[in-house]
Amino acid sequence: MAVAPINQVRRVVEYAITEIPANKIHLGIPNYGYDWPLPFIRGVTRATTINNIQAVRIAIENGAVIQFDPVAQSPYFYYWLEGVEHEVWFEDVRSLQAKFDLIREYELRGCGYWQIMQWFRANWLLLQNNFYILKQ
Repeated sequence: MAVAPINQVRRVVEYAITEIPANKIHLGIPNYGYDWPLPFIRGVTRATTINNIQAVRIAIENGAVIQFDPVAQSPYFYYWLEGVEHEVWFEDVRSLQAKFDLIREYELRGCGYWQIMQWFRANWLLLQNNFYILKQ
């Protein structure tokens, strides 16, 4: 499943604002993806954490078609490597925009990033286009 499917993120935000003022909430933004070998077996299967650029590179190198889940608002694809099927979920500008829209919709204070050290230039351009950036 997606790293942070927007339908589930929305549920968390809707609950959070019943307990905490919206202007005190920062939405966590994932800046990474997961490459899962299949089949998934709970407690056994381990995903590899990848960055957004790696995800696209893996898709290109393996001839995979990147799809977009309209409910999760997240990109994903499947590919085969050495006889093992893989499922990859990651973030792109479409999934990030959905999260930024949620911040505005609920008038949250802002956002913070998980794994800020993964360079994804499109994210920073999109962030700058959506919000005033306060550097502290």
